[in-house]
Amino acid sequence: MKHAQEKGLTSQAKRARLAQPPLNAHVFPSELTASQIHAVDAPSASASKQYLDEYAARLLRRRPHLLGYPVNEHTHLKEFYEWYLESGLYKASINNVGDPFLPAEYDLHTHPFEREVIHFFAPLYGFEPGQYWGFVTASGTDGNQHGMYFGARYLLSMISDLEKQQQLQKELSSPDDSGATQDNSGASVQRRPIAYVSTEAHYSIKKLADVDNIELRLIAADVGGRMDIEEFERQLDPMRPALIVVAMGTTFKGAIDDQEAIDAVIKRKKPVAVYRHLDAALFGGYLPFTEFSHLVDRRKVEFDSIAVSGHKFFGFDEPCGLFLCTQKVRQHLNPFRVEYLSEAIPTITCSRGGLAPLKFWWKISHRGALVMKAEAETMLANARHLQDRLTAVLGADKVWRNPHSNTVYFARPAGAIMTEYDLAPEVDYRLVPDGLLAHTIVMQHVTIEAIDSFVAAVAASCAVQLPPAVGLQVQQME
Repeated sequence: MKHAQEKGLTSQAKRARLAQPPLNAHVFPSELTASQIHAVDAPSASASKQYLDEYAARLLRRRPHLLGYPVNEHTHLKEFYEWYLESGLYKASINNVGDPFLPAEYDLHTHPFEREVIHFFAPLYGFEPGQYWGFVTASGTDGNQHGMYFGARYLLSMISDLEKQQQLQKELSSPDDSGATQDNSGASVQRRPIAYVSTEAHYSIKKLADVDNIELRLIAADVGGRMDIEEFERQLDPMRPALIVVAMGTTFKGAIDDQEAIDAVIKRKKPVAVYRHLDAALFGGYLPFTEFSHLVDRRKVEFDSIAVSGHKFFGFDEPCGLFLCTQKVRQHLNPFRVEYLSEAIPTITCSRGGLAPLKFWWKISHRGALVMKAEAETMLANARHLQDRLTAVLGADKVWRNPHSNTVYFARPAGAIMTEYDLAPEVDYRLVPDGLLAHTIVMQHVTIEAIDSFVAAVAASCAVQLPPAVGLQVQQME
């Protein structure tokens, strides 16, 4: 009971830690009135620097202990920022507003580098030359937002084309004049799409469906975190356009939805129109550099767009990402021409940061695919090592890892360990009696030494003697 109570205090302890004031003395007092703010003098340069230095030191002390979230803390950007200062580019306000593949009216942009980044990744995701479009996003959610919006516009366009075709057929064959839109079987079709996504996919999809006013159908997930295919088939409405969001690595369990099974359902039920978006925030970063690259290769699996995060596998120091889609999708957007920019703006975001494309370009030109491949392989090997060692402590019935995943999830340890290692919590009564789970995500900064230290802490909290790391049987979710 005491152990369970400690587990329950995890979030409370984290909130308490975050609620602590960052410094003993604030530069600006909090909760001032407007008149008081006008009366406050700017802090001295030394006070400001002290405030920043102390806060930076706190973050850097916590950095090695970050095991629960998909962020690569090996940013490797020191040389970039040295160049940025030496070049003097920090003096310029860079804005990548507009289409990176078209001439820009605003001249202070990094579109050439943004294009090169998209050209680098497009073949890795199976896009054919000249048949893709994309840009560097502000985050993974920004990429998903474009996938949802582009998908909805594409599907509405497909239905519009179907309506025109049917109207022409009616005029030629003089059918009944009821005016209902019909598919090839003669059944009535509704224009508005339905978004389908598993309950364990990233929470942004639910919010984005609400923002875009798209009907959302949440599909139950199996115990391993994948979309339940039988439930998907039951909920799929063939009379409505289908916007299917495929989870390429679910948030907590790191599961990949079965794309072949999803395609089989689509072939059986034949929806009037289909758009597939891959939410590949973490896995889309490393899968192209592994033997499992076919999972994000549209020459092997069918999809229309993909969103990938930059601050996860690629290790950027702030959120950014990639969005790629087919030219066919790009061509079905509302034009919304902006005269003072002399073009139609395809992105939802108008002003867009120009530094992220530069940093992306820097990464791929200074590190390259071979380094990324080595990092991906090491990361997955380290995840297997963590699974082995935790299994030795907790048992194979309390530790799991999905295929191709760097996420290891397990029965939740004591609250102090959850707080110290910043572990993410979850509840699933199908796996453990009390339902309490935690996970670690093995990113590039999570070394073997860090893993062994973490496992030793878990073993000590359970009063378990940690055995040597040899010949352990582990449980992989199938």
